[in-house]
Amino acid sequence: MTTPLDAPAHNDRALFVLSVLAQSKAAMTAAELVQATGLSQSTLYRQVATLRRWGFVMESEGRYSPGPVSVQLASGFDGNSDLVMAARADMRVLAQQSHESVALVTLVNERVVCLEMIDSEQSLRCSFDRGRSVPARDGASAKCLLAHAPDDARDLLLDGLDEAPERRAERAAELDAIRAAGHAVTHGEVDAGVWGASAPVLAAGRRLRGAITLMAPLTRVEGMEAALVHMTVVTAARISRALQ
Repeated sequence: MTTPLDAPAHNDRALFVLSVLAQSKAAMTAAELVQATGLSQSTLYRQVATLRRWGFVMESEGRYSPGPVSVQLASGFDGNSDLVMAARADMRVLAQQSHESVALVTLVNERVVCLEMIDSEQSLRCSFDRGRSVPARDGASAKCLLAHAPDDARDLLLDGLDEAPERRAERAAELDAIRAAGHAVTHGEVDAGVWGASAPVLAAGRRLRGAITLMAPLTRVEGMEAALVHMTVVTAARISRALQ
């Protein structure tokens, strides 16, 4: 789990705590939250008290997790997100055509968040749980989103990786190539044995809204790479047109 590139401002601290809890796969203790957020214990308890009072956080046996209001937020998002609604039907078609798993992802601060997931019907499959987030660093989804993000946002994220200048230049050149190609392809960068292809979903003015990512076991994609990339690019373009 990572912290934002800059320390949270006073008014952002409660939201920062909630974001950390949302990214965690399990309930967290106060000590774990202090370590993950960098906040002092007294500041953390003040933020948690506010979040509990409003129902965004609940506590059980000294561990904290997202509260019942989070369910309302998720329900409201599912029913009102133009991006998710525009993407679902075409994602199902892509999953049926490719027989592989398909995700709709977006960039939130320095993380890639899965908004929707259509799982492959095959017993051996790759998956990315809805709501799960990973650092915007490696993998087809992250690289596609970074490549098509506004230049200032991309530069800020690359600076936040705190890598040697030579490595940063290599990443920037790779992202430039991905933007020119219109898609990203990686294998084994996030999860061993997983191949992924990702294409951007762009609204009017080529504004980045997200990306469609197809993921499959490496053992199944040999000889199919070009066809799978083409399917993914076509699907993302179709969803982009629906948003414009």
